[in-house]
Amino acid sequence: MPFDEVIPVICMDEQLHQLLGESREPIRMRPGKPERQDSEYVRNGTCSIFLFTEPLGCWRHVSISERRTKIDWANQIRDLLETYYPDAPIIRLVMDILNTHSISSLYEAFPPEVARRLAKRLGIHHTPKHGSWLNIAEIELSAMSRQCLDRRISDISALSTELTAWEVTRNYSQKSVDWQCTTDTVRTKLKRLYPEFKS
Repeated sequence: MPFDEVIPVICMDEQLHQLLGESREPIRMRPGKPERQDSEYVRNGTCSIFLFTEPLGCWRHVSISERRTKIDWANQIRDLLETYYPDAPIIRLVMDILNTHSISSLYEAFPPEVARRLAKRLGIHHTPKHGSWLNIAEIELSAMSRQCLDRRISDISALSTELTAWEVTRNYSQKSVDWQCTTDTVRTKLKRLYPEFKS
């Protein structure tokens, strides 16, 4: 699908993240000695990381929520539509099938007139069951996890700072995804989902 400035294709995914603190102060790195960290840690709860990406526009946005409820998802969608794409008449939103990822979540979070206004601007495309790898947001989440979450982060504030820096750097460098999946590849991997017609 070619890039469309008017009707963007946005992929979204989310992941749970455990906040971990240090039980003892790490020993700092010195010449010839790496930083040393105790194997024990302190659990500080979990949070949910929401990631939106427009692959053809080389743009992504990451935000954090303390929970992963229908209301949290609805607030993320409202932010996407009103803050980042206020002029787009419709957004094609690609995401996996999850009970929170539905239009009904908008009606639980907002008054009916607001929910309807938001819902009319969404063209939702769910990835098939066991086919969430078709969502390019998963690739971005994987890159984010490797580049930003490979160490202990103790609280939401510190996590937010780290993720904002990652987002700004990646957007500034216009990082794109080299997507090489074809329709034939998908039909082969998910052949049980496609009907077979006998002539």
